[in-house]
Amino acid sequence: MLLAALAPLASRAAPYAALVMDARSGEVLHSRNADTQLHPASLTKMMTLYIAFEAVERGEIGLDTMVTIPRAAAAEPPSKLGLQAGQQIRFRYLIRAAAVKSANDAATAIGITISGSEAAFARRMNRTAAAMGMTRTQFKNAHGLTEVGHMSTARDMSILGRHMIYDWPQYYNIFSRRSADAGIRTVNNTNRRFLNAYQGADGIKTGYTRAAGFNLVASAERGSERIIATVFGGSSTANRNARVAELLDMGFSRAPTRVAFRPPSRPAYRGNEPGAGPRVVRVSGAVSRSLRPQMRTPTQPPVVMVSADILQEAMETPLAEAPAQVPTQAQAPAQIQPQARPENLVMAAVATPPPPAEVAPEIVTRVSSSGGRHWGINVGRYTTRYQAERVLLRVALNEMSTLDGSLRRVSSSARGHDANFMGLNRETAELACRRLQARGTTCFMIGPDS
Repeated sequence: MLLAALAPLASRAAPYAALVMDARSGEVLHSRNADTQLHPASLTKMMTLYIAFEAVERGEIGLDTMVTIPRAAAAEPPSKLGLQAGQQIRFRYLIRAAAVKSANDAATAIGITISGSEAAFARRMNRTAAAMGMTRTQFKNAHGLTEVGHMSTARDMSILGRHMIYDWPQYYNIFSRRSADAGIRTVNNTNRRFLNAYQGADGIKTGYTRAAGFNLVASAERGSERIIATVFGGSSTANRNARVAELLDMGFSRAPTRVAFRPPSRPAYRGNEPGAGPRVVRVSGAVSRSLRPQMRTPTQPPVVMVSADILQEAMETPLAEAPAQVPTQAQAPAQIQPQARPENLVMAAVATPPPPAEVAPEIVTRVSSSGGRHWGINVGRYTTRYQAERVLLRVALNEMSTLDGSLRRVSSSARGHDANFMGLNRETAELACRRLQARGTTCFMIGPDS
């Protein structure tokens, strides 16, 4: 009788799937139904956020760009931030709401803002997923609410979670925040119970719908080891968290202490379709190649006779800046020789000004070391030099007011690649760190003796 009574409940239960992965190498340590296509629910938002970070990096949109909320986004059902159609909000707050609160209205607003429509954004999501090797995933929307054909697998979501960790180390800390300022209110993390309960847990994303059950892609780091565990189809939040904790424990017990670190290859950029999304207005500061100046024409300029008065006036008048010419590579000469002065040029004599009066040397006594430019700041340690240089460039562009004139330097060691700004005084270093930390960027000061 009891089994008969439980049968209807069991038939409605979401299918269960799980996978455990060593994040450092990508090796699968355990799997169950890992390639079964199931409803991902809000795990979908990992891809929405991945593309949001990519759009910021590529200059498609800025973190402080004011976004006008579309009617379709405001109409999404909970969980939501409570955005109103026509309301304006900074793009960074939409990211926080989608990542921490798992807000459906924020996720939809992100997709429409980046690609012009949710359908176009879903196609971009699918292109990016294919580039990552997520072979059994099909996205239909940006939020993950149940829709016919919107499916993924435990393996594919683990792959996406691994890319989130290693492709966006500068943003990944958002998933471990217990709460966040989302512009119009403070929101709590849907994963805070697990983050508080499991040692080393730092993300990544929860998901729930009636069709999907309780899903979670979780990551935890202990010492040099990092494990990713994914569960689809938990029966409750507590049940899901308990299963993920068991899987992570299994992963840490099976993973070797030392393993060759093989971060995932960054997927090729799969941007918007032609004509879709916002116009890219920002440019990258990176220089792809250095062009040689254009060779002067061999024709000698006409000889001009000038008087001393005119020559003196010309010397004292600043020259107007002419528009720069960038030669093509075909025009670049192998070597440029300066043009000889025409033999028939006659220069008028100019009276030599009297030498300046001698000025007694000024003696400056240093009172403290705080004014010297011997300080620096560190904005994170990264697994590759390329990642560190990329972060330095982005931070320099976003914080030009305090970091102008500083030296970008990557310090490499066996522990990783530190991204540093050097050549600051103490007050500027403190101000820069406060401003960066307020925006969620890791930062600490480097003293003169460090």
